[in-house]
Amino acid sequence: MKYAKIMAAVTGAMCWALTGCEKVLVVEKPEPFPPVEEEGRYILLEEVAELLAVLPLGPEQMTEVQDATGASAGNGYDDEYRMRDLFAAPGSGVGSGGEVKAEGKYSRPLRDLLREAVATKAGEGDAWLDSLAASDVQIYWPEADAWDGVSLPVITYDPGDGAVRNEGYALQADGTVKKVMVDEQMTREQPVWVVNRNSDAEYKSLEMLRREDPAWGTGGGELIVGGTKADDGIQTLVLRSFRALRQYDTWFAGGSEFWVKIGAVEDFTAVTEPEMRLYQPSITDFMIVVRRSQTDEVLPFNAILVSEWTSQLTSCAFLMTEDDGGSQTTWKCTAMVKYNSKSYGFDLEIPLNSRDDIVWRGALSHKYIEKYNGKPARFGDVELVMELL
Repeated sequence: MKYAKIMAAVTGAMCWALTGCEKVLVVEKPEPFPPVEEEGRYILLEEVAELLAVLPLGPEQMTEVQDATGASAGNGYDDEYRMRDLFAAPGSGVGSGGEVKAEGKYSRPLRDLLREAVATKAGEGDAWLDSLAASDVQIYWPEADAWDGVSLPVITYDPGDGAVRNEGYALQADGTVKKVMVDEQMTREQPVWVVNRNSDAEYKSLEMLRREDPAWGTGGGELIVGGTKADDGIQTLVLRSFRALRQYDTWFAGGSEFWVKIGAVEDFTAVTEPEMRLYQPSITDFMIVVRRSQTDEVLPFNAILVSEWTSQLTSCAFLMTEDDGGSQTTWKCTAMVKYNSKSYGFDLEIPLNSRDDIVWRGALSHKYIEKYNGKPARFGDVELVMELL
């Protein structure tokens, strides 16, 4: 079925949803867009925002979205509610494993309202919803934890192209919908839902890594390091805190996803040439999501960067990016070790995406790390505190 027919079905369902409540939305429809073969029908953010704006939303649905965005944030992601979670497990967030803590908590979850709104005799609405549930579309709710429990949302979508303002639909208490212009300031004054696309759910956040491995420690808490090799001069390089001085994307896209990557030769203690050939460099990488409300805030992390740093490791390769997608490429770099009083390089290829913003990359020497050991150091628009333990 062509995209135009899908839109006709959705538009008809929207008109049905409007009957009796006098909600009027007049928006020009986009030109027909071909479906994406593997993903099913292509879902436009604008049409999802329009559909959400004509649903009979109330405190229960608002609570559902707040529960989900709060769960995502608690798992180390942004304030986001994926459509696939909305349909599969209402109220669950990214990283929750698609499970709802309290089954049947919502008598009329948002998915039921969506199904009712697009129901058609031909079943075209169900096919459209199947595509929506399988897509990367989500609801992003900045400042969700500040909701007063009463106010209805202004619903907008990410227009792309670096825009900082866009039209939105303000739901009124009397059931009508008012068109307004939405900017980031509005998100601090009233609830705003942004329909955008998810970019971080497929990766494990630092919080999720901590839960899997206690050695990663807890943010601001204890870190499990050391052991039998501690007396042999082996140290652990730890990222104590992280401070993003700015956001890299427009507010419609949510907070920044920073990737911290270090390439090093851990536990290097070679004293003969055959031993030297046994060592292979390793790459540690993890994602840090900095929500927009956390900009310029010192965030404690206690994350291990290099678990076994010996006196023979003279430098490591350090790369920090803000994820913007694109095709995968690599940064070819070198980690240096000292062997028989001479320095030798181990070649590394650290992966990154072609559209990523490079926050900082280069070699970090042992001398530099010691100089700023436990002190704030500036790397582009990010301030880090590293410490050798």
